[in-house]
Amino acid sequence: MPDFTPGSTGTEEVLFACDGVLGRVLLNRPRAINSLTRDMVVAMQAQLTAWEGEDAITAIAIEGAGEKGLCAGGDVRAVREAHLAGGPGGVDFWADEYALDAQIAEYPKPVIAVMDGVVMGGGLGISMFADARWATERSRIAMPETIIGFFPDVGATYLLSRAPGELGTHMAMTGATVTGADAVHVGLADSVVDSASIPDLLAAVAAGGPVETAPSTGGEGAVLGSHVPRGRSEGPRARASKGGVSDAATEGDLAGAREWIDECYAGDDPAAVIERLRGHANPQAQVAAKEISMRSPLSVAVTLEALRRAADATSVREVLRTDTIVSANLLHRPDFSEGVRALLVDKDKQPRWEHPDLVSVPRSAVRELFSQ
Repeated sequence: MPDFTPGSTGTEEVLFACDGVLGRVLLNRPRAINSLTRDMVVAMQAQLTAWEGEDAITAIAIEGAGEKGLCAGGDVRAVREAHLAGGPGGVDFWADEYALDAQIAEYPKPVIAVMDGVVMGGGLGISMFADARWATERSRIAMPETIIGFFPDVGATYLLSRAPGELGTHMAMTGATVTGADAVHVGLADSVVDSASIPDLLAAVAAGGPVETAPSTGGEGAVLGSHVPRGRSEGPRARASKGGVSDAATEGDLAGAREWIDECYAGDDPAAVIERLRGHANPQAQVAAKEISMRSPLSVAVTLEALRRAADATSVREVLRTDTIVSANLLHRPDFSEGVRALLVDKDKQPRWEHPDLVSVPRSAVRELFSQ
């Protein structure tokens, strides 16, 4: 195990190590499932910038401390507290976070994201645009923001809008948690690897081996499944390597639900979507309708609008610019503070949303949130 130490900013919430030719980033808040703070984001930006100029470092790996996961998202409780205190902390955090996401997406050296365990929200922001995205049999992946009065930010709509059919729309509006296999199918990960094989896989890269989307240690069972999703090779930047990638998609539960998902989530009217879900004969559709009805109506409507706009975006950075505008505007609407309160502060899970249902959300109010 390499010697992980704080970076130039001094915070111990994220640690760094040089392991052969591999620069390793270790998110170090295991009790909070490595949720991102602004200090962590700034430290990662600084270290990535430093490694960019070091010839001895040829690849980067992003990992999470502890057994629970890579990263459960941004520290939205801290964002809420900063906003309620009247300071700019919330907006500043998102600005820095999105800059880090763009930095990773455009980084000139190959980046490996070890997407083991929980990977949600901001955790996807620092992993889904990496060159090699390794999910595992333990991965639990989601963009659950609509339950806290927010929306799938960190550039997630860029990939979710390009998922097969309306699978990305379903994930974004319901906040559904999916397995590594489903994440591969949707396009948020490249392969599912055995979690026990990760140390050996990283060691191989550290010794000068290639960065592969579906790596192999040479033994059997290291790679459980792999797929290069539609558009990935022409995605935000060229992939570092396609060695070892299977031609066959690894399919999880979502692949078998395409028929009702594609039918119900079509169009750009969120109220029509939930009505189709409620009236569908498939029980899974009715469950999805119930899940959406528990979430902020404004956030659900904003999410669908963001997805449809992102489908026409030409880059991740373009989507992140939109996310910057929408996040700042949503911060000043009551649902974000109320959603975080209900889920994470008081934990009563009884939010009082600004609008009673999706029908009550004016389209004009949604469009205003996309304007500065």
